[in-house]
Amino acid sequence: MILLCRRSMLALAAVADIALYARPHPVAAKALAGRLDLPPRHLETLLQALVRAEILKGVRGPRGGYELARERRRISAAEVVRAVMDVDGVAAKSESRFVADVINPVVRRAAGAFLGELELVTIDDICRQAGEEKIFHDASAKPDFTI
Repeated sequence: MILLCRRSMLALAAVADIALYARPHPVAAKALAGRLDLPPRHLETLLQALVRAEILKGVRGPRGGYELARERRRISAAEVVRAVMDVDGVAAKSESRFVADVINPVVRRAAGAFLGELELVTIDDICRQAGEEKIFHDASAKPDFTI
């Protein structure tokens, strides 16, 4: 069973990728999208939400892109998930009293417990796991020199 929506999982992947590749230059959205097998425009709103949450910094210019706003060990997975969660999509507008008074509180408690567990996981933990699994040590991880 998947407990995170695709948007949240992509946000975690994007932040971890940026943590791994943002030195010495910021990560271009095009390069990030290539490594995540997505069209670049698909990531724009997600990356902007992470910038607004002060998880990422956007860098303008010819060598611009995205980099972490602070150390990767100081960014929790829960913080990334919260930054991109669709709060409006959590509850339907025309829901029954049963859903509103019984189901939603149960789901909120479970979500709180789940996010509490994600608070214990940092982007540094995710990056170390990727290193141990040798996830990014293949030919697709080469720098992108296109303009």
